[in-house]
Amino acid sequence: MSRPTERRAGWPFRSDARYRQQVAAALRTETVGGIIMLLATAAALVWANTPWKDAYQDLRTYELSPSWLGLEHMDVQHWASGGLLAVFFFIAGLELREELTHGELQDPREAALPVIAAMAGVAIPALIFLAVSAGEPGAARGWAVPTATDIAFALAVLAVTFSTCPAPLRAFLLTLAVVDDLIAITIIALFYTDGLHWTPLIIGVILITAYGALQARNVRSPWLYVPLAVLAWYFVQRSGVHATVAGVALGMLTSPKETPDERPTNAESSDHALRPFSAGFCVPLFAFLSAGVALSPSALGAVFGDRVALGVIAGLVVGKFLGVFGGAWAAVRLGLATLGDELHWREIAGVALLAGVGFTVSLLIGGLAYTDPSQFERVTTAVLIASLVASAAATVVFRHRVRVRARPDGPPAPGRSE
Repeated sequence: MSRPTERRAGWPFRSDARYRQQVAAALRTETVGGIIMLLATAAALVWANTPWKDAYQDLRTYELSPSWLGLEHMDVQHWASGGLLAVFFFIAGLELREELTHGELQDPREAALPVIAAMAGVAIPALIFLAVSAGEPGAARGWAVPTATDIAFALAVLAVTFSTCPAPLRAFLLTLAVVDDLIAITIIALFYTDGLHWTPLIIGVILITAYGALQARNVRSPWLYVPLAVLAWYFVQRSGVHATVAGVALGMLTSPKETPDERPTNAESSDHALRPFSAGFCVPLFAFLSAGVALSPSALGAVFGDRVALGVIAGLVVGKFLGVFGGAWAAVRLGLATLGDELHWREIAGVALLAGVGFTVSLLIGGLAYTDPSQFERVTTAVLIASLVASAAATVVFRHRVRVRARPDGPPAPGRSE
């Protein structure tokens, strides 16, 4: 009788373990991660527009900076942007390293199309933002707000709206977004670093170098890497450089080297362990703490009367499309890249529209660029409006492409229109 009792006692634990594995597997998909982020955003918007909105603001600005840590003026929102997003950027670093080692960026000829499109998709929105916001005091500091594409949000929209999406198109968007993030993190390091402190920065660089050296030797113990990564994050944060720079550096240094026994690589193991945490907690919590803005008629009127906010909307909706699509077209036209056998210009146009979803990184840069709460709130609202418009426009294009690909004769040859 004891054996059935043990089996009954053990069953719930095995069931719980299986359930946790299923949840983690779901969180590794862009669609689920994007939906959770949208739900967190919606929850923040609802709370911020209720009679209890002051409680939401108190939560965001609650100080969590013990003196012994040496991190001054770190409230809950700053911990989310400086701490939790470091995990998100670590994943972005892993993706970039994967693309460089095994993916689209391995072959310069294949990489040229999304890389050139990404670079143009950073430059054109910045120029449009500066043109629209010209003359506003302090506006120029936010030139980088409309330059970034949100990977999770964009891939989620693509997965939901374009069920017959060809693999090369998804690879184009992923590579575009990864290169976009690399440029964004470089911009943060160069243009949004105030009061640089050299001693902690040097210590942080030494720790990151040690992490990279151990990865190059294919040392596999997470008990060694986790303390190194946390300490590297801490010292980079203390140096005045935004700590997300440490995240992307550590991710890019994580080894994709395969082992003779065919065990998962360090990069695969790190991605497997951290992606559910990033998609299910880090990014949604950051979105929840950043997206709560007033949506009253007067608040929306203030947004459409603010040239900085209008510059953000124009940069994301118009600038991203012109930059990404124009960059891709110019690259093919000048012979710098090829379109590929399964890509079509109307689908590239859909991705160019979708690149205007600038949620996570745009909000991060907006918080770094504008310390005035009212200005940051208008910029946040502008990012939300632009992301919604860009998603809707891309959805129209992709739903049309689904119908075209469902025709018996299939889509036309690449580069041609129906």
